[in-house]
Amino acid sequence: MKQQPRVREFSRSALALAICAAFAGVQAQEKKDDAKSQVETEITLEAGVAGVSGDQGDRAFWGQYNGMRNQDVYGLAGFGYSRRDASTGTWLEVIGSNLGLQTRELGLFWTRQGEWRLNANYGELWRVNPYTVNTGVAGAGGTTPSANYLSGGPGTGGDFQPNTKRQSIVLGGSRTLGSSWMLEGSVNSENKNGTQLFGIGNQCLSSGTGGCSFTPGATAGFGVLYYPQPIDYNHTQVEARLNYTGSALQLSGGYYGSFFSNSNGSMTPGVPGTLNNAIGQPLSSGSVVAGVPGVAGYLSQPVALAPDNHYNGVDLTGSYTFSPIIRANFKLGYSKTTQDQDFGSAGLTGAPAGISSLNGDVTNTLAQVRVVANPMAKLSLIGEYRYSNNEDNTTVVPYGQVGATQFTNQTVSREVNSGKIEATYRFPFAIQGTAGWGMNSIDRGSYTPTATYSGVSALRQKTDETSWWLQARRTMTERISGMVSYTSSSRDGSGWLAPAAGGVGLAPVGDPASQLGAHAIYLPTLADRDRTKLRFMLTWMATDALTVQFAVDAGKDDYKAPTQYALQQSKFDLYTLDVNYALSDAWNLNGYLSTGTQKLNQARPQGYILAFDDSSLNAGIGFNGKPSEKLTLGGMLSYISNTDKYAQTLGADAAPGSTQLLAVTGGLPEILYRRTELRLFGSYGLSARSTVRLDGAYQRLTYDDWGYAYGGTPFLYSDNSTVYLQPQQNVGYLGVSYIYAWK
Repeated sequence: MKQQPRVREFSRSALALAICAAFAGVQAQEKKDDAKSQVETEITLEAGVAGVSGDQGDRAFWGQYNGMRNQDVYGLAGFGYSRRDASTGTWLEVIGSNLGLQTRELGLFWTRQGEWRLNANYGELWRVNPYTVNTGVAGAGGTTPSANYLSGGPGTGGDFQPNTKRQSIVLGGSRTLGSSWMLEGSVNSENKNGTQLFGIGNQCLSSGTGGCSFTPGATAGFGVLYYPQPIDYNHTQVEARLNYTGSALQLSGGYYGSFFSNSNGSMTPGVPGTLNNAIGQPLSSGSVVAGVPGVAGYLSQPVALAPDNHYNGVDLTGSYTFSPIIRANFKLGYSKTTQDQDFGSAGLTGAPAGISSLNGDVTNTLAQVRVVANPMAKLSLIGEYRYSNNEDNTTVVPYGQVGATQFTNQTVSREVNSGKIEATYRFPFAIQGTAGWGMNSIDRGSYTPTATYSGVSALRQKTDETSWWLQARRTMTERISGMVSYTSSSRDGSGWLAPAAGGVGLAPVGDPASQLGAHAIYLPTLADRDRTKLRFMLTWMATDALTVQFAVDAGKDDYKAPTQYALQQSKFDLYTLDVNYALSDAWNLNGYLSTGTQKLNQARPQGYILAFDDSSLNAGIGFNGKPSEKLTLGGMLSYISNTDKYAQTLGADAAPGSTQLLAVTGGLPEILYRRTELRLFGSYGLSARSTVRLDGAYQRLTYDDWGYAYGGTPFLYSDNSTVYLQPQQNVGYLGVSYIYAWK
């Protein structure tokens, strides 16, 4: 997928002109001393204007990240300054781009070759959610939003576009310490503010159905409401490394830290007194029986937002050459992740007595080694082993109750051992053959015996997977090169564990098929699985002007769970073709075509059988050329189509109502994404220093997702708020800029 055209705001060009004016005197002095200092200076300025057609609905996807969603006209502005001093080996570069939008970037790079390097960057990214929400929510963007029932019906509220703004600052550098040592480090701090598409949903507990329903004796009440999630994050990352390079030994020791803070600990929604029921009738959301909370009581509970957390890790990597035929590299690492934000300060209540935070504590230990040997001129051997231990040390305390038995939170640990051996031999006729074997073992340890596992059919402590692969590769001869590989793997595991009687803890199951029943569902990540993958690549230089590349990827997973339910099989295939043709020294044509499918076959109890089929087609043809010394032209016509199909059938145990529903509706409709786009550009040199550039684009997009709209009807919340995306979008773009550069 090609990037959107670069767009820059004209009003910002004043900054670029000021910088160039400041550098102009420096440049004049540098010219006087050029013979002595060998200084090369280059300055570039760009200014222009661009226009975009269509309205906000047409630009929903086009303007999602490039800042061209809400305006029709934009300015284009950018600058660049580069200064190289050959006598001192220093290089200074200052760049500004996208200065007209909320996607602007400023960067500085300063270095002395072989001694030190400094860099500083400032960047912004404005992301506007393509969906528009029509709602009556008050206080959007805060932690106490309040929904208001739209008595006038859907569409009578105000339009709201969730959006987020990122502002980041990066500082980095390195310093050479002698001939063998180097110290480097960086700090990256990013603020993110705004709102995200978000909502809450809840229903009355079955035990309180009679008193919590909309009307006595009716189905239990429920509600789904839109509340934009408030975003006010800071994420800071710190990295430092000390590197050593010797004749045989190379070492690098480092530290990495990640610190996330959220100014909003929770969101407490306000719920209106009226909500729609399942068939759109406005009914009271309050209690109808004294002492029993209504739907509003469940919906208005505080919603926890992303908690503060931090990560600290150290590692040591290295490589050593034992001899010209044996070399090895390794990595050792240790890290700790902590999440201990206070519940009370986050606005959350109901924690166990004496417990003020989760006290989350997860440590990870890593060790890996890789040895490469060349015992013969044509033979290469590789051996690799990797160990990772993720230990969850979070405090275990009671958080709830099942009947008369209390249950605690669950800790999740896992130990992974993996390795491989591989041999490569170079045969005659430029053919290289590779054979390998690998293993991967995951041990999840002992599941927390005091946690509840209700809703899970069965779990496994261990899974073990072995794989083998063969590959043949022919290196480039005069015209043809290619590769074909085949991989096969098989996974099984330990015995199954099922929720124990009473709902707390797990108990071993000898025969899952008979003990857990025919309707049990097993996680595909834990079930036995056989996997095969095939890859083929070919590069053909048909002539000196024509190059063709072709590739095929295909694979299949077969799952063998104790029952026929859940995921049973998945498969994929992908075919790609790339062509490049040089019409002449001045003109070039290129094109690509790829098509593929992904399929999932799965089943649920009560006879629901689903075959999910995702198919995609991507094609494009482009050109670039230079008709004259001053004129450069180029363009690309591209097409993308992606379709998700849900082929639904029913088994013999399907309920009569399900049979009738499928017959009437035909099952789930397709999800379609289709985009056709034409991009053209041209540049003309007015003089040795000045150039005019013209960029044009036209995009036609179709998007139909029944998850948010079906048959022209948008998704409807319980207060008549709606979420909508224009299914047909047409956008045109035209930009012209003037570029001035001198040395």
